[in-house]
Amino acid sequence: MNLQNIFTEIEKIDPEVYDRMDTRRRTMQRFAFAGKVLAAAAIPSALGAMFKKAYGQTSASIVNVLNFALTLEHLEAEFYTRGVAATNLIPAGPAVAALTLIRDHENAHVAFLRTAITAAGGTPVAKPNFDFSGGNGSGTGPFATAFSNYAVFLAVAQTFEDTGVRAYKGQAGNLMSNNDVLQAALQIHSVEARHAAHIRYMRRNAGTLGAGQIQPWITRNLTNIETGNAAANAAIQKSYNGEENTTQGGVNVSNLAGLGVDVNTEAFDEPLTMAQVLDIVDPFIV
Repeated sequence: MNLQNIFTEIEKIDPEVYDRMDTRRRTMQRFAFAGKVLAAAAIPSALGAMFKKAYGQTSASIVNVLNFALTLEHLEAEFYTRGVAATNLIPAGPAVAALTLIRDHENAHVAFLRTAITAAGGTPVAKPNFDFSGGNGSGTGPFATAFSNYAVFLAVAQTFEDTGVRAYKGQAGNLMSNNDVLQAALQIHSVEARHAAHIRYMRRNAGTLGAGQIQPWITRNLTNIETGNAAANAAIQKSYNGEENTTQGGVNVSNLAGLGVDVNTEAFDEPLTMAQVLDIVDPFIV
C-alpha cells in the first residue's frame, strides 16, 4: 500500500483535506508510525478512521438532503403512476407515451436515491401516503379532479416539476462535500427541468390555456396556471414566488442589455429552500 500516492490523489480532489485533519507532514508521520506497529490488514481501518474526522461530520447532512429528495421523488413517481393508470385521463398516443416515460424516470430516481442513502449508511424514508387533491388527507382539496381532468392533471404536474427543479438547486450547496452525490443530484436536476419544459409543451398542445399563455420558461413569478379556484391558485403560486428576483451575483439585471425585466428574469432560475419546498408539498402528504 503506497500511502504517499493515496494522500497525493486525495489532495488533488480536495486540497483542503489536511486542514480538516492535520498538516500533511503530521498526517504522514502518524501513518509511518502506524505502519510499524499495525499489521498491514489494519491499515485500511486506521485510514478510514482518520478520514472520518475529515468527512464524517457531513454524512448525516447529506443523508438528510437525500431523504428530502427521496420524498419529492416518491411524490412525483406516485403521481405519474396513478395518472398513467387512470381510466380515460390521458389521451392515447404521444401524451400517454411521454407521461409513462416521465413516470419511469421518477421511479428510477426513487430507486437510485434509496440505494445511495443505504450506501451512505442512512435509512431511506418510507414512501408517504399522498393526497393529490392537496387536501391534507381529506381528498377534497383544490386539485380533487387531478385524476379525472386532464387539464388539472397537467397543471399539477407542471407545479411538481417546477418545484423539483428549484428544490434540487436549493440543496446543491449542501452536497459539495461529496462530489459523486453532487454530480448525481445535478444529473437528476437537469432531467426534472426537461420534464418541466415538456409538460408545458403538452399543456400547450392540449389547449388547456391560450397558446400564448404557456411558455417553456418562467417569467417573473407568473405561474402560467390559472385554475379558476382561488385555493388552487394560492397553492400553485408558492412554487413560483421568488422567481421575480432581479439581482444575480450582486448584479441588477432588471434591464440588463436593454432587454427588460421579463427576459432577464426568464434568463435566471431561482432555488427554493428545504422549508419552502416542504411547505409546498405538505398539503399533498397525509
